[in-house]
Amino acid sequence: MCWRIVDGDVRVLVIHRPRYDDLTLPKGKVDPGETLPQTAVREVREETGLSITLGMPLSQTEYTIASGREKIVHYWTAEVTEAAAKASRFKPNSEVDAVHWMPLAKARVALSYEHDIRLLEEFAQLHEKAGGATFGIIVLRHAKALPRAEWTGSDEKRPLASRGVLQAQHIVPTVRAWQPRRIITSPAVRCAATVAPLARALDRKPRHEPGISQDAWDDGAAQVPEVVAKRLVAGKTAVLCSHRPVLPDILREFALATGTPVTWQLREAAVLEPAAFTIVHLSRLHPTAGILALETHNPV
Repeated sequence: MCWRIVDGDVRVLVIHRPRYDDLTLPKGKVDPGETLPQTAVREVREETGLSITLGMPLSQTEYTIASGREKIVHYWTAEVTEAAAKASRFKPNSEVDAVHWMPLAKARVALSYEHDIRLLEEFAQLHEKAGGATFGIIVLRHAKALPRAEWTGSDEKRPLASRGVLQAQHIVPTVRAWQPRRIITSPAVRCAATVAPLARALDRKPRHEPGISQDAWDDGAAQVPEVVAKRLVAGKTAVLCSHRPVLPDILREFALATGTPVTWQLREAAVLEPAAFTIVHLSRLHPTAGILALETHNPV
C-alpha cells in the first residue's frame, strides 16, 4: 500500500494490469531465496519504478485465482517521498501499463476487488490513528553464538558460530526493507558481529550501548528504559541488537513507555530465536501514543 501526501491529501498507488483489465494494488510472487519483505520491495520497484521503504504490516488476503489455487498475499504500508516519486522510472509494459495516485475516496470506488478495498479501509484507519508517518524499532536477537562450553574466554567476547556468521549475512536484505537510520548494539562480540554486515550494507556506524548488554542485565545495571526513551524521542527507524534475556524487558518497556497493554502477543514477540527480530511500529508524530503494530521475522 504505497502512499504519499499530495497537496495536503493522502493518495495511494493503484496500478492497471492490461492482462486482467483491473485496477489493483502492487503485488507479486516470491523469488527463490527471498523473504516476503524483500519481495514486497522488489515487486513494487519492478511494477512501478518506485524504490520504497516498508512501514507497518497490513492484513493478509486470501482468495481463489482462475486456476482454482488459493493465493495468499502479504501487505505492508510504504510511504513514498516526493524525491522517490520523482525518481521513478516507470515505463508502461505488458504487466502494468498505468499507475495512478488516487485520493482514498476515489480509490475505494476504482479498485476492482473487495479484498483490496478492505485493505484500503484498514490502511485509512491505521493512518488516521498514527497521524501520518510511522517508524519502526527493529528489536534483534544476536545470531547463533559459539556455545559457552566451547569458549574459554569472557562471555562478552564469545564470538558467533559459523552458522551465526551466515545468519548475520542473510538478515541484511530483509532488514534493509525498512532502511534503519540507526544501529544500536550491545557491545558483546556476538551482537556487534551480528549487525556488522548490516552496518556495512547501509553505510551506518553501529553505536555500542552497554545498557542493553547481558553483562549489565546480569548485574542488575541494565538501562533499558533510558535506551527506549532515546529511541522514542529520536523518532527514526533503528535496530536494537541485544540478548535473549534482555529482549522481554526491551519489548515490555516499549509497551510501558507508550501506554500499550502488555499482552500475550507482546510477550510472544520477545521470544526470539537467534537472528530473529520483532519490529515495534510507532507514530512519528505521537510516538508515545501506543504501539501501532508488531511483526516478527525469523531467519531463513
